[in-house]
Amino acid sequence: MRELLIWALAAVPLSAQPGVGELWIEVRDPSGRSLEAEGELIGRASRWELRFRTDEDGRYRAEAIPFGPYRLILRRPGFDSFEELIEIRSGVPVRRNVTLGVAPVETVLVIREQETLVDRRAVASVYHLAANEAGEPRAAHRWRDVVEHVNSLPGWLLEANGVLHPRGSEYNTQYVIDGIPITDNRSPAFAPGLEPEDLGSVRVLTGGYPAEYGRKLGGVIEIRPARDARRGTHGRVSADGGGFATRAAYASVQRTGRTTTGAVSAGAGRTDRFLDPPSEENASNRASGGGFTGRLERDFTDADRLSLYGHRKQVGFLAPNEPWQEAAGQRQDRRNAETMMQGTYRRVLSPALLADLRAMGRDYDSRLWSNPFSTPMRAAAARGFREIYAGGSLAWQRGRHAFKSGGEFAWTRLRESLAWQVTDEDFFDDDLPRRFSFGEQGDGKETGVYAQDLVTAGPVTISLGLRWDRYRLRVREQAWSPRVGVGYWIGRANLRLHAAYDRAFETPAIEGILLASSPAARQLTAESTGLPIRPARSHFLQAGLAKSLLGRLRLEGNVYRRRTRHFSDDSLLLNTGYSFPIAFAQAEIHGAEVRLEPPRWRGLSGYLSYANMTGTGWLPLTGGLFLEREAAGLLAASYSFPITQDQRHTLRSRLRWEAGRRVWFAGGATYDSGLPFERDETEVDPETLGERFSERILRRVDFERGRVRPQFSLDASAGAVVHSSERGRARLQADVWNLTGRLNVVNFSGLFSGTALGRPRSAALRLSWEF
Repeated sequence: MRELLIWALAAVPLSAQPGVGELWIEVRDPSGRSLEAEGELIGRASRWELRFRTDEDGRYRAEAIPFGPYRLILRRPGFDSFEELIEIRSGVPVRRNVTLGVAPVETVLVIREQETLVDRRAVASVYHLAANEAGEPRAAHRWRDVVEHVNSLPGWLLEANGVLHPRGSEYNTQYVIDGIPITDNRSPAFAPGLEPEDLGSVRVLTGGYPAEYGRKLGGVIEIRPARDARRGTHGRVSADGGGFATRAAYASVQRTGRTTTGAVSAGAGRTDRFLDPPSEENASNRASGGGFTGRLERDFTDADRLSLYGHRKQVGFLAPNEPWQEAAGQRQDRRNAETMMQGTYRRVLSPALLADLRAMGRDYDSRLWSNPFSTPMRAAAARGFREIYAGGSLAWQRGRHAFKSGGEFAWTRLRESLAWQVTDEDFFDDDLPRRFSFGEQGDGKETGVYAQDLVTAGPVTISLGLRWDRYRLRVREQAWSPRVGVGYWIGRANLRLHAAYDRAFETPAIEGILLASSPAARQLTAESTGLPIRPARSHFLQAGLAKSLLGRLRLEGNVYRRRTRHFSDDSLLLNTGYSFPIAFAQAEIHGAEVRLEPPRWRGLSGYLSYANMTGTGWLPLTGGLFLEREAAGLLAASYSFPITQDQRHTLRSRLRWEAGRRVWFAGGATYDSGLPFERDETEVDPETLGERFSERILRRVDFERGRVRPQFSLDASAGAVVHSSERGRARLQADVWNLTGRLNVVNFSGLFSGTALGRPRSAALRLSWEF
């Protein structure tokens, strides 16, 4: 009740469409009569474009526009065109009443394209995935399409099974789906994936966080559902097929009227290579799944909007076996299912004031079961939760200030069970119980309130924020989190300098937390801690620049340092993909990032990014479930070590060329210098490991340095419009991964990450129809 009272006293709850705003346009002629006109809204910094037509009353509302500068263009035959630079800085709608003069009386204001290439009012680097990147999935790769695109950004890397790590953080990625924060693990092994065709835009932050963001702050991924602004009925159908017997299908339809929009979509697929396997044989790695989503939006008036969204998704898959497990006949099944319903009510209280209320309810369920031939243990597990979330905010814009305040409350009912029977006693320590059973439920509560202001003063932009959070799950803790960011625009050089400080109070991962923090785990073996896992407390520092080059290229660079107490990580239950959260005593991470991109120039777009990162952690640790023999040597130590995400050099590049209106080509390259692995010194003998791993895999490991050898991959794609008419358009797309066929090892036999191999050479085709 105390959390509810605090939440109510905050006046409003959290998360009113963070990072997006609206533009309301009304067009008239010199006599005041309404005009239908063609329009464009172009933002090179956010890689966001919109083409539209005003209605018979001369009105149009552009929604869910990412913050940044935009060029607004309006045209109508017989009238002068209109151009203006528009700034979207808050959720409060920006209004423009435009009068088009009769040609050739009025003059035309020419806006240089580079004026939208760099966001001069930002206080940190914010990365945007363009519409063609977010909504043009690579064929037959849909389960990991979103994480693969985010992984192309500097500061992000993938470990085993598509788990994203922003700037060295483990499980501290926050997804914000249509304005509502989702903080549990969204990698393929933990949650059903998002259909890439349902994505409208993706906005990514790794520092300089406004105070409205809390709970998970390693990195923030904001996702906006795809919206077709055209009136009438429109849709898309697609079918994929490719290597590893991969097949997928997707269909969506949307009906848009004057005040109401409804959309439904459904997708399904299967593959024989779902997770990153521990061996080249790729044994027992198939998956199948599907689901559907629905969305309804209703504008009761110009000032009132209600939005509803829901989905039901499920995926079932087999945990990949090592060769000796496959020979024994092991089969371990996994299933993840999620049902979600959320609603948003937004009201424009005045031209400068916006209120937003949000609510969400969802149910998640995950299960693991093993057949009698499983080795070294036969395990059965289940975990899930029910979550209720409420939030909203007040946004106020006046003069130099864009102010926002709010709060949130989340209640989570967790359930966990785990049972095993050891089938190979030589694999474990003698003190591990040969049979074990655990089952428990628990409640978690999280409360947060905040206030923030974005102030502009000439070339200077200042972001100020303060957030308070309270967390209750096994432990009770609370913290204040100040946030400060400063940006300075040097117009003559087309250069923005920025710096930011963020204090973060980050909640632990909920996957397996009841067992990892329980007395049962504490008494399990001499190595298990069972101590409650506390929230991480971090200090993030960042400084950087953004510059326009030749009016066509954008260069962004950052240096950063992060210090964290109770640094989050996880430990795996063998190679099942089931994990349990842990926290190291502390960690320090620092690095540098740079990205060069032409947003779009003469049919060319792409990026070249480089990141350098060093991460060090300190023992002891709490939580986790450590069962293997080599755990004792590691857990009894108290030294520092490279964290599992300590990758010194990461390079990503991609170039896309539109050869015409109907054909495009793309190619990309990735390079990773290699991750460390954690093993006891007595266990790194290649001859001993040769019983579990092939010679080719062992050659990809540098045992002297304690690191996996560098990874390298070349990918290529091509697409074409194969049919176009008034009824619709058909597209064909081909993709090839790892053209050289190189064997890449992502992680190698470790307590925390296991062993995982990168994707081998494979190809796929995709055919889609849009109407």
